Amino acid sequence: MNPLSSFNMDRHQRVVVDTAKQPWLASPSAGVWRIPLEREAAESGQVTSLVRYDPNTHFPAHFHPNGEEIFVIDGIFQDEYGSYPAGTYIRNPPGSCHAPGSDSGCLLYVKLNMFPEHDAEVFRLDTHNATWQPGLNNKLSTLPLHGYGQERTVLLNWQPDSAFSLHQHDGGEEVFILSGDFYDEQGHYERGTWIRYPAGSSHQPSTKNGCLMLVKTGHLPV
Repeated sequence: MNPLSSFNMDRHQRVVVDTAKQPWLASPSAGVWRIPLEREAAESGQVTSLVRYDPNTHFPAHFHPNGEEIFVIDGIFQDEYGSYPAGTYIRNPPGSCHAPGSDSGCLLYVKLNMFPEHDAEVFRLDTHNATWQPGLNNKLSTLPLHGYGQERTVLLNWQPDSAFSLHQHDGGEEVFILSGDFYDEQGHYERGTWIRYPAGSSHQPSTKNGCLMLVKTGHLPV
């Protein structure tokens, strides 16, 4: 991978990235490491990535001109506004500024510069203290995190030996597997896998051992 190049930015294409097989790349700040999943440019533009903070690491204060979306996977993430344990979902709107870091170390799923126009909500949610809702079948539960226009971000929890009917995502779908396993007609995916299904695509997903996943829909170009 060329650390300066754009890649995976054709959002009409299906993409699968097993992050367990990808190298960690150094960021401009010592002790902060990244695995890019899609990237418009080296240090600007739209990007989806895993970000790892070594213990006692802090990033300089910086602005997010078009917003930042974070899910804390492991450890405790911090900035001047608070401390966020694993399972916290964070939205920093366009124009916001913070100085992030971690005393203990942490692992994050991050999307930069992708907020819909006029979506300016500051949002923090510890999902361990939130109320789950029934899903579309009795083996699926859902935790809504954010919605704006057609875009929806949710956590989905699948019980073991669950399956879902064949369906289509008119506005596309992104999945990041937090735990368990996930299947569709094209493969088998473990924890740490990121999948982007383009708008108009269809699939019939299932799991054998259960699965917890972060899902975004309705945001990809038709």
